[in-house]
Amino acid sequence: MSEKTLETVETARVRQLWHLLEPFHALLYFAPEVEEEMAALGYGTEDRWPTYFPLRAAPLGEVGAERVASAFYSFSPRMVARHMKGTWGIAGPREVLAARLRGIDRAYRAILGDGVEGPGLAEAAALARRAAESAGTEGRPLAAANAELPWPEAPHLQLWHAATILREHRGDGHLAALLVAGLDPVESLVSFAAIGAASVERFESRGWSREEWAAARQRLAERGLVEPDGTATQEGRALRRRVEEHTDRLAAAPWQSLGRTDADRLGDLLGDHWVAVLSSGLLPSESTLGIGKV
Repeated sequence: MSEKTLETVETARVRQLWHLLEPFHALLYFAPEVEEEMAALGYGTEDRWPTYFPLRAAPLGEVGAERVASAFYSFSPRMVARHMKGTWGIAGPREVLAARLRGIDRAYRAILGDGVEGPGLAEAAALARRAAESAGTEGRPLAAANAELPWPEAPHLQLWHAATILREHRGDGHLAALLVAGLDPVESLVSFAAIGAASVERFESRGWSREEWAAARQRLAERGLVEPDGTATQEGRALRRRVEEHTDRLAAAPWQSLGRTDADRLGDLLGDHWVAVLSSGLLPSESTLGIGKV
């Protein structure tokens, strides 16, 4: 093992690297180029959900709503069932996987311009790939499904693929942290809204009814985690802090493998491209992930 891989990447830096890479992945769900590719397959584009579910679930294969709801966790099973019904009759997972690569290729070229051919992005892609290839996938179904896919040849597509594996690796670990904390799917959202990670209205996009939301809030109140008005108690804030710290620890291994110097180098290389992605205006200003809030 080289000295570089022995360098410690602090957990705070692990979270910062997620904040940096997440927008590169998230373009999949908001870029008009991806939407056009999915529309060409026959998917509805009246809002983002008819394409979100097949785009994210396609690496798992032709799975049904129950397995998707399990892997995605915080979505109402009713919402998942509604959008997964007949989805593989429109196009199969292979066709969706090809469409998302075509769409991301076009989106990156539109946003980054000549930067997609630059040496800086190629170096960044190589570093991100090293981190992604070292990400353990035991007990992480979405990370494993994406890691099993072949790597694209173009550096900018390798960057996107690496960002996708790493964000799903973190997401799978986050679900484990929520389970350890005793937070069921709707409670995970109510408790996150309670600390101000995003507005209740934003979390309503996950499809839970007002009755289900209120019942979850009552359960959390009985545990001393939220006040009657839905804001977090001190204990509730502490629990969510432990969840995020647990998530950071579970997400750290790929970055520890890369080492602090190369992790910092990746951050430097992505800086201008990250600004370009955010400046595109395609990503929502408020996210259910709580980026910038936790």
